Amino acid sequence: MRRSEPRVAPVSDDQMSDEQKKLLAPLIEQGWVDNVFRTMIRHPKLYKRWIVFANHVLFKSTLPAREREIAILRVGWLCQAEYEWGQHVEIGKRAGLTDEEIDKIVTGPDADWSPADRALMQAVDELHQNKDISDGTWDQLKEHFSDKQIMDLVFAVGQYTLVSMALNTFGVQLDERLSGFPK
Repeated sequence: MRRSEPRVAPVSDDQMSDEQKKLLAPLIEQGWVDNVFRTMIRHPKLYKRWIVFANHVLFKSTLPAREREIAILRVGWLCQAEYEWGQHVEIGKRAGLTDEEIDKIVTGPDADWSPADRALMQAVDELHQNKDISDGTWDQLKEHFSDKQIMDLVFAVGQYTLVSMALNTFGVQLDERLSGFPK
């Protein structure tokens, strides 16, 4: 972790206001609330608006879950956001990623990927580095993905870059079940 303690402390159950409890109710009902949400809820107005977009990217995107998770994990790695990485290793495995594929995400597009996965990884790297996708990579993406899927990819990379910056800056600590970066 970049920081050994949070700059913005997560809200504990006994510190939550009624508004915060209401906003976190779906997570509270599942039995746990991760540190990312306990931290973001410190700013309820921001949380309400951010969570709508975050839910689109994570649950309503036209990009298949496996491919979305490849992109998110690559963003987490490129941003050195260990919390994001740890969260999405779990989500990625549920979406069908293997341990070998997760290990290859660290290497990037030069690892042994299918053409579709390589184009996806290349697009993430270009968005991270250049804030744009080159014509060559766009053409490769178009061989495998629709315009809507590519649009969702761009917004997923943007969303998780934003979240990675927030997690790193606020010092959000790994939840107990998360392993973080590979050793």
